Amino acid sequence: MTLSVDISVSENIQAGNDDVPEPAQIQNWAKAAYLNDVPAVASLMVTDADEMQQLNLQYRAQDKPTNVLSFPMQAVLEDEVLLLGDIALCAPVINQEARQQAKPEMAHWAHMVVHGMLHLQGYDHIDNAEAEEMEHMEIEILAQLGFDNPYQ
Repeated sequence: MTLSVDISVSENIQAGNDDVPEPAQIQNWAKAAYLNDVPAVASLMVTDADEMQQLNLQYRAQDKPTNVLSFPMQAVLEDEVLLLGDIALCAPVINQEARQQAKPEMAHWAHMVVHGMLHLQGYDHIDNAEAEEMEHMEIEILAQLGFDNPYQ
């Protein structure tokens, strides 16, 4: 158990929605983006636009839905397991962006999961150097998963 991924899907997302990847697929993408050997746990929630807008307003003071939000914790649990934090993924925004950018939806979903996981591990894109490093890592991880460079 290097990384355990807990996935929940909001009750506002219809069960069996074809536009949401299977939990096992999301877990695989998250595990591929975990860059450490220390046992860890991360929680991912797939949500709708209204819930994401509320989270974005509450935590980032932006009154609109967004594709992914990460909430890093980096806390060690009593059994020496690292609690990485939480990721919220907005299904309608991710799918709409994929269509607008003419990308396969699953490729964009994988990118958002990888992006969120890197944030949980301390990576960011606040300045140009950090952004370049994070983008390079995303491209590399996504290539290992069989996806094209998301920035082309």
